[in-house]
Amino acid sequence: MSPTHYEKDRSGLMTALVAGAIIALLAAVIYLFVQIDHLQTDLAKVQDKMMTAMSNEKDAAAERQSSQQKRIEALKEDLDATRSQNAAQAKNLSAQAQKEATAHADALARQLADEEAKMKAQVAAQQTQIGDVQQAATAANAKIADVSTDVGGVKTHLSATDAELQKTISDLKSARGDLGVQSGLIATNANELAALRLKGERNYTDIKLTKKDKAKRFADITLTLKAVDPKRNKFTLDVMADDKLTEKKDKSLNEPVQFYTAKGGHTPYELVINQVGKDQIVGYLSTPKDASSR
Repeated sequence: MSPTHYEKDRSGLMTALVAGAIIALLAAVIYLFVQIDHLQTDLAKVQDKMMTAMSNEKDAAAERQSSQQKRIEALKEDLDATRSQNAAQAKNLSAQAQKEATAHADALARQLADEEAKMKAQVAAQQTQIGDVQQAATAANAKIADVSTDVGGVKTHLSATDAELQKTISDLKSARGDLGVQSGLIATNANELAALRLKGERNYTDIKLTKKDKAKRFADITLTLKAVDPKRNKFTLDVMADDKLTEKKDKSLNEPVQFYTAKGGHTPYELVINQVGKDQIVGYLSTPKDASSR
């Protein structure tokens, strides 16, 4: 691959990389902000459900505990009364009656123990349920914190990229064109051209023209390369615009080559060549964003 081909490929690649990186960063920021909004909405729903569930569970548990407590108290009273009655009547009861009374007291004691065990199990289950809901809320908060951290990182990266872009733009220079008109900012490499494209004040078309191409169309004009002088970084070409042929002779590297068109109106088109090779030139065509009648 020749140096000129390599530089052209590199120019196109750098332009695509810069534009693609900024677009990707902006998309990432938007996506992450949407994710945070969704997560916050989901967390609010979880918290509402948690508070409702906890409130309902507490009310239900309180009612169950109150009912069970009453049953336990009643069983205790029944057991105490049965034991007192058995003790008072022990001398008057037969052996069989005493056995039945003791069995009844034992059954009451077992029932009382079962009710107390049920109450403890229900309290433990309630605590577990509350713990699960709190754990889910904690996990949701942690997820939001992670996404917020990602957003912060992307914003930092985006700020750094934007700062680099602004620096590139501030380094751009303006020059007087071959028609004596002060040009806009001109780019001398792929990074600067990418910055101009993102700035969006004019339209930019990549130019790669060889002597073999004859007449080659770019945007709404046609160019023909007539001669190149790589040692002096000079070139000569014909410009066909609005069916009018104009020769641009012995133009220099990075010199704004200017010409008017009906479409451009009072604002000139500008051709800037950044590379002059053995039999080709490489650069870009800059045209007005808003065309008007001249």
